[in-house]
Amino acid sequence: MSDDFDVVTGAFSYSGAVIAGELQAAGRRVRTLTGHPGRAPAGTAIEVRPLDFADPAGLAESLRGARTLVNTYWVRFAHGQVSHESAVAQSRVLFQAAAEAGVHRVVHVSITHPDADSPYPYFRGKAAVEQALADLRLPHTVLRPAILFGGNGVLINNIAWLLRHLPVFAVGGTGEYHIRPIHVDDLARLCVQAAGATGSEVIDAVGPDRPAFGDLVRFIRDAVGSRSRVINLPGSLIPPAARLLGLALRDTLLTAEEFEAMADGLADTDGPATGETSLTQWITDHKGTLGRTYANELTRHFR
Repeated sequence: MSDDFDVVTGAFSYSGAVIAGELQAAGRRVRTLTGHPGRAPAGTAIEVRPLDFADPAGLAESLRGARTLVNTYWVRFAHGQVSHESAVAQSRVLFQAAAEAGVHRVVHVSITHPDADSPYPYFRGKAAVEQALADLRLPHTVLRPAILFGGNGVLINNIAWLLRHLPVFAVGGTGEYHIRPIHVDDLARLCVQAAGATGSEVIDAVGPDRPAFGDLVRFIRDAVGSRSRVINLPGSLIPPAARLLGLALRDTLLTAEEFEAMADGLADTDGPATGETSLTQWITDHKGTLGRTYANELTRHFR
């Protein structure tokens, strides 16, 4: 291969698969670095290489000749030997390998409101990864989504699943904190556009809708025809309640950090929409299938 191909980390994962498909639709050849080569569908045109952070030379060789690295690698929460701190260190290894390989451009998927001084390890880690990329002086685009929906996404689907199955759904605090989700297809289009950009830039990847969380839960309830009662509980009770549900479902539904950051407004932005798909219209269009099956995060990533 010459530099007529792009590399996507995790091209068989949720967002990575959609991004890889969008690149292919744009006529690009795609190679993936993945820790789950067994997820490759039979007959895939995507070339598979290992995402092995213990082998920087191998990573550089796999990246050599690529035009763009689109990086979706991160961890949602600490689990086993995986932590936000280890994810930062591994991201540095990946970016160093891209620089050594002569990759022309990096498109990095981050998060809204990364902050080196954040009280939340997730947001501190995301800031550290952005800084590691900036320090290398590689031309890059940083895309900052808050919450993704669409496809086989987890959050909106599992809210709908819980509303279909529980008599009561608890919203923490006032529920008046807003979120700014973007459809995964819109994120993928932004990635493809960014791959062809020049210079370096940071873009909030957010959709047109900005609902308060409590209003969103009630909208989903009504859309799927649930009779669940939506109640407000003190925010301090939400993480332990989520842990109890997680034990029953053998999953991590919502961490304390995720709830507190959302309640602090970190899943919201005031900037213009960069995605086109309306969350509420998408929910309406998919109300018949939304939440019919539960999406287990631990099964997807760790089992």
